[in-house]
Amino acid sequence: MLEISMSRASPHGSLLLSHVVASLQGCCSWFPKTRMQSLQPDPKAQYRSVYEALKKIVLTEGFWRPLRGINVTMLGAGPAHAMYFACYEKMKKSLSDTFQHGGNSHLANGIAGSVATLLHDAVMNPAEVVKQRMQMFNSPYKSVLACIRTVQKTEGFGAFYRSYTTQLTMNVPFQAIHFITYEFMQEQINPHREYNPRSHIVSGAVAGAVAAAATTPLDVCKTLLNTQENMALSSVNISGHLTGMVNAFKTIYQLGGVSGYFRGVQARVIYQMPSTAIAWSVYEFFKYFLTKHKLEKRAS
Repeated sequence: MLEISMSRASPHGSLLLSHVVASLQGCCSWFPKTRMQSLQPDPKAQYRSVYEALKKIVLTEGFWRPLRGINVTMLGAGPAHAMYFACYEKMKKSLSDTFQHGGNSHLANGIAGSVATLLHDAVMNPAEVVKQRMQMFNSPYKSVLACIRTVQKTEGFGAFYRSYTTQLTMNVPFQAIHFITYEFMQEQINPHREYNPRSHIVSGAVAGAVAAAATTPLDVCKTLLNTQENMALSSVNISGHLTGMVNAFKTIYQLGGVSGYFRGVQARVIYQMPSTAIAWSVYEFFKYFLTKHKLEKRAS
């Protein structure tokens, strides 16, 4: 019987398919996080829980409303995650060889995840801007193209990257925590690093939950910069467009105090747990399948 260790196997070119499938699967685990992070929500769009938000949105705005904007996310997610995982695998192997001579290194995992984030966010940031603007209550945009054209015309190309530094500031620690937690969990429940679907799902879910909760304040800042909430900004006498993470932090504190930084934390954690669990399980499955096929082909 052919046994494969998952810690070292990594046919980068062949794993492109698994990266894309994993990313698209993860995008389908959507929750109304954007609206729950609104600092000055419309009275008709105030929710106490994820379940209440979903129920209210579906009943008042239609069954497909919660998925609005997911098409642009899926369009960018394929190439973004392909570059992300390929960069992670390559850097993880190289740095582990340097730090621990081929052994597993948490430092290597964290650095690899952080660097891979730079490539991922360069592709996904414009998609996030469009998605979040389309998800807001009473969004004026009828389609993805209409949103892109309007934002480009009224705010310029820079609007698509207004939150890029904040996104990186959030995602670098998010991915560092995410990968370190995933690898730590794998060491605990799958020490031989074999293909074990249950361990990949559990590890992925725990890693996503921990990373999501820890970085929620930065995510709230990103949402404010992406959506440029008119009601929230006008209530603190901000005219024009809000820019910069420091300004976002100050504005959120003015509007909601310390608790404002954790608006939508429940939705963010609930979203990330199935998303990362599915992404890791699909990724590890294709990694196992393609590696096994390659080794069997060599053996024959």
